[in-house]
Amino acid sequence: MTTREATGLLPRAQADAIAGYATSALDWAHILFFGAVGWPWLLRSLSGGTRAEKQRLLARLDLPEDALPNLGSWKADTALLHHIVDVVEMRRPAQVVELGAGASSLVTARALQLHGGGRLTSFDQHADFVAATHEWLLDHSLDADMRHAPLAPAPRDWHGLWYKLDHIPERIDLLIIDGPPWSIHPYIRGAAEALFDRIAPGGLVMLDDGARPGERIVAQRWRKRWPDFDFRLDTSGTKGTLIGERRAA
Repeated sequence: MTTREATGLLPRAQADAIAGYATSALDWAHILFFGAVGWPWLLRSLSGGTRAEKQRLLARLDLPEDALPNLGSWKADTALLHHIVDVVEMRRPAQVVELGAGASSLVTARALQLHGGGRLTSFDQHADFVAATHEWLLDHSLDADMRHAPLAPAPRDWHGLWYKLDHIPERIDLLIIDGPPWSIHPYIRGAAEALFDRIAPGGLVMLDDGARPGERIVAQRWRKRWPDFDFRLDTSGTKGTLIGERRAA
């Protein structure tokens, strides 16, 4: 299954990705609390953007109408995807790293193909999803370094799990964070800061679902820990995007 197929409201089952991990009582309390307060954002995310915005996105990328048949729910919405295309068009990043494969992989790879020819390295915790997404890209004559990254205990003081990453580019010009899913822990994407030292001056971080309560707390921590980044929340679209730019030294 890839993100081009119909999917349910919640992320796909995590049993294969979190085997051997015991969720603590505190983690369960966080999941239940943020699930209760976050339902308005979950409902807003169902559409994935208007049909007109989706068609505009496909036109920008010169892709056929069936290239992205399904958006919304746990997938990237059109606002995030337009942001990615904007950055690739204007900044021509040489190295893009993506955490969480899917529609954003196709859009990023196509934008890079059209504008500067940079390289995409994409990580996801589901090995079958990585393989299927790579085949999806090849169907459109696109390529990327698609990598399976199993989940392991999160670093530093972050709760839950995080990707076991390998072959990470030394320099990152654009970091796209669209995983792992909040259903493992509301703060799970905060551990992406482990890659911030690799982001070049003038480079960008994009966090999907930036308007959700859990991601807002993540953003507060990042602002305190990374004063050389300027973070702003873009509330366009259905889920919001937190965008951080590393200032020049």
